[in-house]
Amino acid sequence: MIEGWRWYGEFDRISLPEIAQTGAHSIVTALHAIPYGAIWPRDAIAARKMQIRQAGFDWTVVESLPVHEDIKRGTGDLPALFAAYRQSMANLAAEGIEVICYNFMPLLDWTRTDLAAPVHNGGTCLRFSIEKMAALELFMLERPGAENDYSETVAAAAKAWFDAADDTDRETLIAAVMAGLPGSYTRYDVKGLKSALIPYRDLSRPALRENFKRFLQEIVPAAEELGVKLAVHPDDPPRDLLGLPRIVSNRDDIAWILSAVDSSSNGLTLCTGSLGANPANDVPQIAREFAEKVHFAHLRNVRKLPDGSFEEAAHLEGDTDLALVAAFLLEAERKRSRQGRVDAQIVFRPDHGHELLNDSERDTHPGYPLIGRLRGLAELRGLMAGIRHAGVAA
Repeated sequence: MIEGWRWYGEFDRISLPEIAQTGAHSIVTALHAIPYGAIWPRDAIAARKMQIRQAGFDWTVVESLPVHEDIKRGTGDLPALFAAYRQSMANLAAEGIEVICYNFMPLLDWTRTDLAAPVHNGGTCLRFSIEKMAALELFMLERPGAENDYSETVAAAAKAWFDAADDTDRETLIAAVMAGLPGSYTRYDVKGLKSALIPYRDLSRPALRENFKRFLQEIVPAAEELGVKLAVHPDDPPRDLLGLPRIVSNRDDIAWILSAVDSSSNGLTLCTGSLGANPANDVPQIAREFAEKVHFAHLRNVRKLPDGSFEEAAHLEGDTDLALVAAFLLEAERKRSRQGRVDAQIVFRPDHGHELLNDSERDTHPGYPLIGRLRGLAELRGLMAGIRHAGVAA
């Protein structure tokens, strides 16, 4: 497997020379300054690729080429948006970048309620508190119907938190929920989020699925012709939020997506943390079942609580057996090599790390510290070396 590292380009506080010291070989990045729906110019792609190459890295995976919200809602000038997406893919392919990670989460990207939850023995982690999320929906946004999405126990805990919270606590919560949006895109306050939700109020799960299927039908044939591999990222967390359906949350969702347009270009980003936050998901089995269509991997771990909360764990210490996942992915690579596939190797990256030592002084993107991810990469590197040595992946 190829060791990757996510880099936010001009928005990142971590430099390429610093990343070089981690031992990673491939940079995973995007043109984050370009608005959703706009074409990525080939010259901008080439300039970013040259910058990465001059630092000693390859750029083979885009994370992400965003899907415009109109596509998810099925509104607006869809032919123009599909055409722009296809042209961006063509421009990326022309520069030799052939794996595109994307997601189909409405409005928000990954969502957490705490960006610096304390970790045993020091450091901090990202956390999703079900009671804080309920407090946001029930008592800050006052979203109609939110009471149906939370148990009485969670709602009572949410009310207790809300009553004890001051303005700073509430502002910190909404800022944390907004933190998953990449690059320079709009973050909302409570009033802004209420307004942003209005265009989605009639978006049902079946409608979102149909809109996703249309996206695949419009985009996958072009990707196949270009030799591009699309890799959908699972929902994070894998549950409905803010009254919005999420449809990439479990094994059945993945099976539906990969069969909606049957093509080797229609694939999966295996995110063990996102999938691992759903207690019903057997993440190693998902990795094994869909290994042929895994084009990219995020390897991290979470620790779940019975009420639906979870927090980021150290990479080898959470609820998911990452050793078994890694063994299945290495086995898939060996199978691909025997088949002579040019995409035999899978790029992976250590995902959300703990903030350790002086990470907190760097003010990096939440979940993307230098030292915490370096620890994760070192653990994963050692894990895979041990699996290879033991012959587990043979």
